[in-house]
Amino acid sequence: MTIAAVRTHRLSAPLHTPFVTALRRTTTVETLVVEIVDDEGRSGFGEAPQVWQVTGASIDGSRACVHDMLGPLIAGRDADDLNARCAEVQRAVAGNEAAKAAVDTALHDLAARRLGVPLVRLLGGTNRHVPTDVTVSAGDAVDLAATARHRAADGFTVLKLKVGTDAAGDLDRVRAVRAAVGPGVRIRLDANQGWTPREAVRVIRGIEDAGLDVELVEQPVAHWDLDGLAWVSDRVDVPILADESVFGPRDLVEVIRRRAADLVNVKLAKAGGLRPARTLLDLAAAHGMGTLVGSMMESQIGVGAAASLVAAYGTTVVADLDAAWWLAWSPVRGGIRYDGATVVLPDAPGLGVKAIDEAKIQQHG
Repeated sequence: MTIAAVRTHRLSAPLHTPFVTALRRTTTVETLVVEIVDDEGRSGFGEAPQVWQVTGASIDGSRACVHDMLGPLIAGRDADDLNARCAEVQRAVAGNEAAKAAVDTALHDLAARRLGVPLVRLLGGTNRHVPTDVTVSAGDAVDLAATARHRAADGFTVLKLKVGTDAAGDLDRVRAVRAAVGPGVRIRLDANQGWTPREAVRVIRGIEDAGLDVELVEQPVAHWDLDGLAWVSDRVDVPILADESVFGPRDLVEVIRRRAADLVNVKLAKAGGLRPARTLLDLAAAHGMGTLVGSMMESQIGVGAAASLVAAYGTTVVADLDAAWWLAWSPVRGGIRYDGATVVLPDAPGLGVKAIDEAKIQQHG
């Protein structure tokens, strides 16, 4: 059975609440969906989110990569030879991890559909329920506390606070949120590279001294500053999670070698898809490093693929897969749904995505 066509769909959908970090503020999800069609008319879907400040990927760049390179490479080839197709995609171009992730995921989705099994079954698992945290966007202490209280009332027991916009006030922000939600809710922080190493140590030690019980701190310093990341990790007790510092296996090897972090955040759009993401999880586990699977701001396609990976492979801490929860509406029909703080995988072949509603995109575009 061969690959008959490779198509792309540009998606733009609004968020119900602005998403604010130390790196950016956005009110929409902007993403490219890749659709791979076999010669029997089945479609597999994958997603390449546009995140200029993190991956550098753009919709136009990902579309060009798929149309000019990756699509022609796999068109007419055997859709069932999944490992060979995914390996070819990884070798075809330098960088372009988001585009590679979209094609890699679409190939996996198509393979699962052809076998008539959910993607999680193709990956070797059976679990259909994946707990997730929820992000509390950057803001002042009063706003964060109010939002955290609402999210806890929504049923989320793990909150990820976006900090790093103002190191001098971050301790007060964490203190306010802890007071608002009490001891029964886990709090993790994401500085999105917003602190200097000295600021990171000062803020984290302040949190420790105040007994605020923070689970972990994600990417406290610039992604390129592995020496700074290691310096921070060596001077605080709270576990440090590497995110933007790790895209692929070579990055993770260097973090492990320098003992720069305690955990790694694996994202499909950074790693290049499910195949390399599994390599990262295996590599981290082999070195006793904690793991978390996260997502960019993307639809239920990308989140569904990441959640399927977690359901099949597991992680050491609760996943960060709330991205599609932020959508006010989505042009993607089918796929995952949220039940409180749980991502529920569909009991349908592949990702369970039925179609992309082009009319809805045009209506709201």
